[in-house]
Amino acid sequence: MKRLVFVVFWVSSLIVGSLNAQNPQSGASPKTTFSNPLPVQLGDPYVLFSQGTYYLYGTGGGAKKGFVTYSSKDMVNWKPEGQVYFHDNQNGWSDPKASWGGAYWAPEVYEVKGKFYLFYSAQWKVNPTREVENFRIGVAVADKPTGPFIDLANQPIFDPGYPIIDANVFFDTNGKAYLYYSRCCYKHAVESEVADFARQKGWYKEIEESWVYGVELNPDFSGVIGQPVLLLRPPVKLNDKQAEWESRSVTAHEVNRRWTEGSVTFKKGNTYYMMYSANHFGGRYYAIGYATSSSPLGPYTKAANNPVLQQNVDQGGSVTGTGHNSIAYSPDGKEMFCVYHGRTAKTGDERVVFMDRMQVKNGRITILGPTTTPQQRPSGVLPRAQSER
Repeated sequence: MKRLVFVVFWVSSLIVGSLNAQNPQSGASPKTTFSNPLPVQLGDPYVLFSQGTYYLYGTGGGAKKGFVTYSSKDMVNWKPEGQVYFHDNQNGWSDPKASWGGAYWAPEVYEVKGKFYLFYSAQWKVNPTREVENFRIGVAVADKPTGPFIDLANQPIFDPGYPIIDANVFFDTNGKAYLYYSRCCYKHAVESEVADFARQKGWYKEIEESWVYGVELNPDFSGVIGQPVLLLRPPVKLNDKQAEWESRSVTAHEVNRRWTEGSVTFKKGNTYYMMYSANHFGGRYYAIGYATSSSPLGPYTKAANNPVLQQNVDQGGSVTGTGHNSIAYSPDGKEMFCVYHGRTAKTGDERVVFMDRMQVKNGRITILGPTTTPQQRPSGVLPRAQSER
């Protein structure tokens, strides 16, 4: 009898083992959470959603004088797709030998009528006065989000006469497109009460600033329409409610510059929201604020609850340098996410990608971050153990 029981048990074990071998996920616990930072080393992250797939672009990531991309179905697990833009394409206009390795920064990709357009910053090779910062904005096109991207022309989109970076394009409901960018701090000393204060303290002789501008784009992205309009700049007065957080790089003696950069614009209802980053991109005080307007070209009013995202080490966290964000929606479109770069004690100076939920309610933006603890995966995505069956 014992021998019969043993045989039955042995046969049953073989059957169960065979079934498990055919379905190795059957015993796995579905992972329903994710944690920041994501395993992607990029600065200035930008997310494109196309045909059910997310594509993540940014500065760095091992690119050689250009840009790489990563793809994902769930916003959490990212696969490297390799380099998608090379500076030496047939229409390349940049100078890879210039400062910062040519400064291939802040790519953003947009899908328009079946084509993909990559806007980016780089050092312009036309530089008769040998400026150290000779950044301009270009646009390249491809048939796929994974490239290869080829510049539309052998020159930048336009030349405003000063260095510019951080392109962002907004497509309004009336069909018009607008280019937003940041005029660099380089040789742009600005008088303000903050500059006076820094001189009185003996910190700096002058304070340079970067400002955000906007201008309408030609429908084919071949140039701009009209003149750029100044939209955002650092506060002039010390009693301005925004002055304290937007001046921390100066008051902390990091550098004699105040930044307004990395803007991203979106519209909800009749309100235009422009998110932007302030302070030194390489320092701990890099942070995000926003402003609102009833028109794509302003005037914009900065929000009372700024900054909406900043370093959390003062609260016992480990994240610093939070900034230059883009916006993405969950696969089912129900949740809004702020995708940005930051640093942790573990990553050191390396910028890595974070993704936290954000809300827009009654004209007010709230970002639920920065986080490093587990949070629910974006809605509309099966847990990985289930989705891979």
